[in-house]
Amino acid sequence: MTTAETNIEYEGESLKKRLDKAMFASRRRAFLLVLPLLLFVLVTFVAPVLYFLFQGFYDPTFSRIMPQTSAQLAEWDTVSEPDEAMYAALVADLVDARKAKTIGKVATRVNREKAGTRSVFTSSARKAAKLEAPFKEALIDVKKEWADPAIWEAMKTASNTWTLGYYANALDYRQNADGSYRRQDASRRVDTEVGFGDWSFTVNLGIHQLLFLRTLQISLMVTVFCLLLGYPIAYLLATLPLRTSNLLMILVLLPFWTSILVRTTSWIAMLQSQGVVNDLLVFFGVTNDDGRFSLIYNKLGTLIAMTHILLPFMVLPLFSVMKGIPPSYVRAAKSLGATNWTAFWRVYAPQTIPGIGAGAILVFIVAIGYYITPALVGGQDGQMISNFIDFHMRKSLNWNLAAGLGGVLLVIVMFLYWLYDRIVGIDNMKMG
Repeated sequence: MTTAETNIEYEGESLKKRLDKAMFASRRRAFLLVLPLLLFVLVTFVAPVLYFLFQGFYDPTFSRIMPQTSAQLAEWDTVSEPDEAMYAALVADLVDARKAKTIGKVATRVNREKAGTRSVFTSSARKAAKLEAPFKEALIDVKKEWADPAIWEAMKTASNTWTLGYYANALDYRQNADGSYRRQDASRRVDTEVGFGDWSFTVNLGIHQLLFLRTLQISLMVTVFCLLLGYPIAYLLATLPLRTSNLLMILVLLPFWTSILVRTTSWIAMLQSQGVVNDLLVFFGVTNDDGRFSLIYNKLGTLIAMTHILLPFMVLPLFSVMKGIPPSYVRAAKSLGATNWTAFWRVYAPQTIPGIGAGAILVFIVAIGYYITPALVGGQDGQMISNFIDFHMRKSLNWNLAAGLGGVLLVIVMFLYWLYDRIVGIDNMKMG
């Protein structure tokens, strides 16, 4: 190899190294630029979500406040009767919990496993300091419920710091003291018809299962309604002259400038029995004054209000995609003999599929987590699973069950997202 060839090879390697260093420096600068936003998302979004989901697995309330009882329950086989040592440990923990003013937390935790036990704990704790051995007979004299093995089984279930019980409860199953699972009692299940017409069948669902099914149904129907209404609106916006199109676009975006609470409550005024919509139906003779339609505080009211609120989320992706479709394609199809319908269906519509996919997944994901609109206009049969999560977060204060419901909902959404990717393909989805 000559000296010139060696110098060329050396310069080539040196140029490659300099290029690699330049690319690394460029990527590092880009990473440092987005680092503040990344940290903000991690701290304000990812971390709270993970902590919330963590609550569905972790509940140290009973084991922390009642350590002696928890140690005894860990060795109990759930078959034999509770012995004197278990009762003695329970009395000692009740005395300590009474002094620390934490007996209410214990009572609430066990009451989640067996309803009606809260008063048993609170009343027994007030007298526990005066009890003497044998503690079994003394405690049963205070409350005869202590002789029931079911309350001890409930305590054993509650004593598990790490548990899948809340996620099982979110799916309408309960965890037994031995670690197995069973379905909720028949009083918490209802026969529900699933399907349409001759294709329907009846299934026995729990309360939460019914709510998950209703949530998916409402979200899917809202997505379909938004597509049916939003597609012609987006097509009109994309084909009209620019000045007219901009004016109509302002009308589409106008709801974003109004509070969602105001928009929802306005539907209450419009859809109630003496509201604007029923007055118009009576005026045009569709119905009489005694046969006004029930359009609010039911599933229909939820569908109408949510479709109106989420419609812009369908229109905007469709419009951005339609605006990029050259009109010459349709004109070329017509010049080759295609009818207006054929040109639209065979040439124009397939090019709008990425916008349909983007709008559909955007509307569906937003709809599946809605709770303000169903809470205000949904009534009893228009409630969604998010309303139950809100109830357990703010009223019952059962954050663990709320975390279980939220975790199951997250799994369902991720599964549907994966299914969408397999069928349609996320790569085929675009916003413009």
